[in-house]
Amino acid sequence: MLSQQELARYERQIMIPDWGEAGQEKLKQAKIMVAGAGGLGSAVLTCLAVAGVGRIRIIDGDRVDLSNLNRQTLHSDKDIGRKKVDSAKERLEALNEDIRIEAVGQTITEENVLDLVADFPIVDALDNLPTRLLLNRVALRRNLPLFHGAVYGFEGRATTIIPGQTPCLRCLYQGVLPGRIPVVGVTPAVIGCVQATEVIKYIIGIGELLTNRLLIYDGLSLRFSETKLRKDPDCAECQSSQ
Repeated sequence: MLSQQELARYERQIMIPDWGEAGQEKLKQAKIMVAGAGGLGSAVLTCLAVAGVGRIRIIDGDRVDLSNLNRQTLHSDKDIGRKKVDSAKERLEALNEDIRIEAVGQTITEENVLDLVADFPIVDALDNLPTRLLLNRVALRRNLPLFHGAVYGFEGRATTIIPGQTPCLRCLYQGVLPGRIPVVGVTPAVIGCVQATEVIKYIIGIGELLTNRLLIYDGLSLRFSETKLRKDPDCAECQSSQ
């Protein structure tokens, strides 16, 4: 049951049609895992925390570096050298004392990914394809939704993957971008908000999810476009999960 403090905190979103107190209670009882506390993760985590998602697990093995601070808004100069999950947890708990934050300062690997994910729905807020594909594999095996976002410069993309209903991440991506990825902070802010929107809709059960569709954002022209997605009939990941 929602407390009086929670009813006051979330008053404006409870007013949204088809949301109400029942929807807010669903958020309170929900759990989500966010892989990455960087640019995308900062936007996703902030939005989910202030919306009232009751249990959030953050996975990130990195420490805060000065070069992160143009886009990773959960961290500041005083956090340089700290584990990202620690500064993220501190900031999120300051934003909302009613939720539970789990900070796991580990790098996702083949050996630990199953334990780290457990049965949590997954937000992919990473910046490297091999680790994204590890999460994709677990999502397929355990029938978990995967909320994907990616950025490059002023461009970004997002989609929601539901095992058995949509193409998986391996259907979308084959090659790997080498080296560090250029990015301006506004881009992960936009795409992270899209991912958080998808998570909230999924938990409450409202609206239309970004399934079988790839949303593409071009910040330089300030245009959103969309392309339909189809399963790759030769995708090894999809085949192995059936």
